[in-house]
Amino acid sequence: MNEHAPQLTAPIDTIDHVLGPRGAAVTVVEYADFECPNCKQAAPAVKLLLERFEDRVRYAYRHFPLDEVHPHALLAAQASEAAGAQGRFWEMHDLLFENQTHLKANHLHSYAERLELDMARYTAEMDDTIYLQRIREHVESGRNSGVHATPTFFVNGRIQDVSFGLRALFDAVEAVLNRQR
Repeated sequence: MNEHAPQLTAPIDTIDHVLGPRGAAVTVVEYADFECPNCKQAAPAVKLLLERFEDRVRYAYRHFPLDEVHPHALLAAQASEAAGAQGRFWEMHDLLFENQTHLKANHLHSYAERLELDMARYTAEMDDTIYLQRIREHVESGRNSGVHATPTFFVNGRIQDVSFGLRALFDAVEAVLNRQR
């Protein structure tokens, strides 16, 4: 690994959306955008990673909506947070990627209904943009960590280049696990 590579500046905390055990040997943090085609392609690979390295990898998803190129990404991020507040973040995460070309407010509302969220609460939280600050904090922590594009992954705090494919992510996780044996 490159010793001078950017490092994750914000450790995982209680408000992050996390899969995998707290004491996992490897922590993967992804900064992503629900409207980004590369992030959509990465989502199934992340699931495979978690299956392959079950109980040895902890994964956290963080928002990095690229408003300039993805006009619906910020609203989609807010919808995922509203779903997360009702314990349905990962289900909304999957729906948003499955329906990536349909992320306008009316679509997001229908996904919330499909997940059987408390719609009065969902609507109030979306209208009041109560999750906007959390998303901005994710973006700021991403920028402070050297994130410029999505998806960007960190493996045990070090940025992992996946520009030539997600195989590099699997290799990086495997390398960390091998070093710990």
